[in-house]
This record gives sequence, structure tokens and C-alpha cells, in this order.
Amino acid sequence: MPLYEPDSRYDAVIAGARVAGAATALLLARAGLRVLVVDPVERGRDTLSTHALMRGGVMQLSRWGLLDAVRDADTPRITRTTFHYEDESIAIPIEPHGDVDGLYAPRRTVLDTVLIDAAGVVVQNVHGSQREVRADVVIGADGVNSKVARILGASPTHRVPHSTASIYGYWKDIDLDGYHWYFGQGAAAGVIPTNHGESCVFVSLPPSRLLADRDRGLETVLLDVARSISPDFFLRLMASGATPKLRGFAGSPSLLREAAGAGWALVGDAGYFKDPLTAHGITDALIAAELLARAIVDGCGGSRTLDDALIDYQTQRDSLARGLLDVTSRIASLEWTIGEVKSFHRTLSREMKGEVEAIRSWDSTPAATRGAHRPAA
Repeated sequence: MPLYEPDSRYDAVIAGARVAGAATALLLARAGLRVLVVDPVERGRDTLSTHALMRGGVMQLSRWGLLDAVRDADTPRITRTTFHYEDESIAIPIEPHGDVDGLYAPRRTVLDTVLIDAAGVVVQNVHGSQREVRADVVIGADGVNSKVARILGASPTHRVPHSTASIYGYWKDIDLDGYHWYFGQGAAAGVIPTNHGESCVFVSLPPSRLLADRDRGLETVLLDVARSISPDFFLRLMASGATPKLRGFAGSPSLLREAAGAGWALVGDAGYFKDPLTAHGITDALIAAELLARAIVDGCGGSRTLDDALIDYQTQRDSLARGLLDVTSRIASLEWTIGEVKSFHRTLSREMKGEVEAIRSWDSTPAATRGAHRPAA
């Protein structure tokens, strides 16, 4: 691909071409804005992820006309979620609604590529030359350790005390269908079907336990945790064959950062990171991308100032995020009785329904970011 020499002026420059950055770029480009996305990582590289999309995330892909591309990549449809609380299992069917016929958990090699391809051409100057560009708004979509946030001095506005460590890998031929979430004393686990006939299997445990047991090896720790949570889960893992390559995640503090200021904004994990135990990060990113894109389009359209629109974006983001962040922290504490974690999941369900209602309200609100508008040139 020939190298592209950028123009000197844009409506928005976005640092980061993962889910949040690519989705924001897609919506702004469809609204007719000039957008430059920069990312040093090549298109479609895999990354740490739970992969799971909740209903709000699937709705976003459907509204933007991208759900078929995810399906066409052989992403399995999820029609049931099962919660395992020690000896009790509760199966919940995923009721179809409109084009949302189920849930999906695409690999990031699939989802990120679908989003960035829909946004337009990705170009990287491999020679490292520098060129100054200007924009009305600079957007940090560069992850939880965001350099943009650090440069701008974006401070945390809300922290929560709990986080988990995780061990995960991709198993073939696990005899389970749909999402499965396991909860036992002091630990949790999940099975998330994704592409290529594989399932992302993870266990979550206190970071101190992973640190203390790391010399025993990730496989030993994962299987010990699986056995302690659910003997049936452990036996299914053992029956599926050889343990795949495993990866560890030491955990990261959950927080909300300032998300907007004069001429800048943060989106995705750069502005809002939540423990992965509730597998809601991708859905949050897709929702926040539309909140931000709507604000920028509104601000650039002259109905109010861009800075006022960006501050309103932060207010709306926080309204949707705070409840989810707090209940996720309670679940991530791993210091609950089974009755308590059931109650937390009911709260989580109510918060997710609030997200769905917000998305549905956007369909009745005229906006230049809707998926029916023209694709980026």
C-alpha cells in the first residue's frame, strides 16, 4: 500500500484504531467530517479481550450495518447465557429483538478489522517521519495506559477498590453452548465461544493469589481454580484435550477519567476502564463511541460550541458508566456469598437494560452518526 501524506487540517484526530477509536472514526466519517486515525499497531493484531458482546454492543453493530460482517466471519451466535453458582445453574435464553438474533463474541482480529475497514483506509508511515496536523478535537482512544490522557493531565474522577487477575486461553471442543459464567468462593470463571471453533476460557482470582502462585505455572493455577469452582467445569476442560497456550493478566485498577476538555476527549479504556470479569468493555466502547461522535457532530454543526458538546458527552458517559462500574467492582471483589453475587448480577442486568434503552432512544433522535448515512470515502 503506498504511504499516505496527511493533510494539515482535520475535524478530528484520533489516537488509537481499536474498537473505540475505529468506531468513533467510522461514525464521524459517515457524518461527513474529516478524520485522521493514527496507530502504530498493524491492522487486525490480536489483543487481550474477553470478546463477549452484550446486547447493547450487538445493537450498535446492527444499527451501523456491521453485524453481517461479524456473522460472515464465522462468529457463532449465542442464544443462551448460563450462570453457575456452585451447585446451581440458571440458564437464560437470549430473546431475539429486531436484527439482534443473539449475542456474539468475535475475536479482536475480526471485530477491530470490521470496524476499521468500515471507517476507511488504514495507512502507516513506516519511515517514522513527522508532520504537524491540526484538528478541532483530539481524541485519545489508546487504551487504559493512554499516553493522550497522560499528556493532557486527565485526572481520575471516580475510582473503585477492587480488581481481579485473570488466566485465559482458547480451547477447542468444549462441550458447552452459549456463554457460561462460574462463581465460587474467592474465584470466578467463564467460557465464551468465539471464532474458529474455539472458546475463550478464563479464570479470575485475586491478584495476590496469582502473584503468590505464579511459580507453579499458569496451567496448574487455572486448573486448580476451575476444580475449586466447579468439578463439572474442570472435567469438561480436561476432556477437551491438551491445554492451549495460556496468558496471564495481573489486573488493573478500574476508574473513570475526565473524558473531555477544551478541544479534546477520551473514549474507550482511555477514559473508562472496568474490570473484565463482567465482560462489558467492548459494549461500553461501542456505546461511548456513538455518544462522542454525536457530541462532535453537534458541536461542529454550530448548534452549540464544540467544548460544551464535549462536556455533555462526559456527563452522558458517566451517567451510563457509574452504576456498571460500581457493581462490577463488587463482583470483582470476589468477597461475596452466593446470595450476594446473585443480587449483584440482578443489579448488573438492570444497568445493562438502561444502556439498551438509551440506544433505542437514539433511533428516534435525528443524528448524522446513524448507520444509514454514507460510508466514508
